[in-house]
Amino acid sequence: MRIVARLAALVLILVAAPALAAPLSAYGKLPSIERAVISPSGHAVAVVVTNGEQRHIVVKDLASNAVTLNGFVGDHKIRSVQWAGDRHLIVVSSATQTAFNIQNGRREWMFGSVIDLQTKKMWPLIKATETSMGAIFDLPIVRTYKGEPAVYAQGVVFQGGRGYLSLFRIDLDSGKSRVIVTGSEETVDWVVDAEGQPLAQELFHRGTGAWSIKLRSGMAWREAASAKAGLNSPYLVGLGRDGASVIYAAPDEDRDWSWHELRIDGAKPAEPIATLDDQSPIRAAADGRLIGHHVLAGDEDRYVFFDPVDERAWKAIVNAYPGERVSLASWSDDRKKIVVLVDSRTDGPAYAIVDLNTRNAKWLGGEYQGLQPADIASREPIRFKAADGLPLTGYLTLPRGKPAKSLPLIVFPHGGPAARDTPGFDWWAQGMASRGYAVLQVNFRGSDGLGGRLLEAGHGEWGRKMQTDLSDGVRHFAAAGTIDPKRVCIVGASYGGYAALAGATIDQGVYRCAVSVAGVTDLRRQVSYSASRGGGMTQRYWNRFMGAEGRNDEVLDRYSPAKQAAKADIPILLIHGKDDTVVPLEQSRVMSEALTKAGKPHELIIQKGADHWLSRGDTRLQTLEATMAFVEKHNPPNDPAQGSCVAHLPHYIG
Repeated sequence: MRIVARLAALVLILVAAPALAAPLSAYGKLPSIERAVISPSGHAVAVVVTNGEQRHIVVKDLASNAVTLNGFVGDHKIRSVQWAGDRHLIVVSSATQTAFNIQNGRREWMFGSVIDLQTKKMWPLIKATETSMGAIFDLPIVRTYKGEPAVYAQGVVFQGGRGYLSLFRIDLDSGKSRVIVTGSEETVDWVVDAEGQPLAQELFHRGTGAWSIKLRSGMAWREAASAKAGLNSPYLVGLGRDGASVIYAAPDEDRDWSWHELRIDGAKPAEPIATLDDQSPIRAAADGRLIGHHVLAGDEDRYVFFDPVDERAWKAIVNAYPGERVSLASWSDDRKKIVVLVDSRTDGPAYAIVDLNTRNAKWLGGEYQGLQPADIASREPIRFKAADGLPLTGYLTLPRGKPAKSLPLIVFPHGGPAARDTPGFDWWAQGMASRGYAVLQVNFRGSDGLGGRLLEAGHGEWGRKMQTDLSDGVRHFAAAGTIDPKRVCIVGASYGGYAALAGATIDQGVYRCAVSVAGVTDLRRQVSYSASRGGGMTQRYWNRFMGAEGRNDEVLDRYSPAKQAAKADIPILLIHGKDDTVVPLEQSRVMSEALTKAGKPHELIIQKGADHWLSRGDTRLQTLEATMAFVEKHNPPNDPAQGSCVAHLPHYIG
């Protein structure tokens, strides 16, 4: 396969290399390209582009290179773009709003819109009425119904003062939506078959934990699978391989997960497919059938396609970009034109379109077009053992132009905590490394996506070994001579923000400063808040991680930074968005009040309009700039004599 040379293409989309490090805005603002989706026929591509702060949608004809749409500029937080036929785009955005007819209704709600590429008009996917919400639940899907593209979306219908998750069909010619099936109080998901008919619904009872899947049987529904859901609950994956079945995931007695098939036609189901952590389905663009799956196994992307033709084509694409991380972004209905995201270790991530018919490819552009190859720091996978011998992995980003010896370090734990750091470009880590710091990201115990053993090792270790896994990483690289143990700060968001504050109040003597972005500070308050929105199962989930028997367990105070604020031994920066509905602003305010009462140095930045995910370009950049100003003040990258001093690094004993 002929692939155009990366260097020549990047010269066209990147400005000349600067003599000094790129400004933080080149890392911290929204990416130049957020996503790219090819049309069903492969004739055009829709791209979400930004100027760093505002997003807009560009549609380009691939044959003529003509731009057929360039608009819908705004502050909307676009979460998804997909085609519905070659004439319409379906755009999903989110907003922090309060739904007054929903208990605890202040949330991040998703809304769908349709763009007609001929008329250039835009209208809501589901209109808010007295009987239905305008919000959608889960991403819309597209099917061919009566020979024309139709959109299906899940929304809430109100009847008798109660809300029911229901399935809507949207006619793209008229713009009208109608409910085609209304769910019960327990319905949490729907599956639509390849012909556009409701096929299955997933049900869950919050009170009893009863879980089930019902399949359509004529005009009625029959139960096809059921279980008593625990903390490792089965879940619906979606449409199966031939359009007449659905797939669900469930664990066995050894807690190993598999995908299982349920058939509507009574035929013998296929053998279960053993799954790895976070395995995701790959679907045919035309009708949603399952045609493969993807998983990140360690640091390796594994794509499996059931059709040997698809398998060979994908391997050829990956082989065309040796040494790079290649991800499937979208493809045409015939799977002959494919948009891929190529994450280069030296050049950063960029989108390309591969044409299997012509065996050629061309670049759409880089995700971060303000960055040169000279601005991309080396990010290497690492392995070490915690103090108790548990093997851990992660990534170490090293600043350019400095030898890997006695470097100042920023420990950067991920959120979740049941999540993981992944290989490839990380804008936040790269931005911090550009200022002369090594950046350590550890997949500590309790992380997900790296095997059940590592996840379960975190149960009951919140603030304990989950925390010391981070400082064990500091000790490992200090012993190797890579970093200076007297020049270490910790920065994190969400759970990572908690870990930063725990580094100041619980696992002390390791860090010179701490930055918490939207961090949890009072465990009891956070558990209560989450349980009020997610039910008893949510509370049991958090209790398992925190090692608590309930909301009144004193262990919640023992490992709450706000309750241990008097022990803080380093300066602290708190950053929190007013629109955060996952970890509410109250958490940082409580911490600030406790630190003030204890007379401890700290700063609090409240960001107007910022959500939990730093979705806006202005607040994202403000977060990076404030973080680096604070870190450089208390842990200068080039002067080990300045700032507070750490005499030793205590080892964890327990």
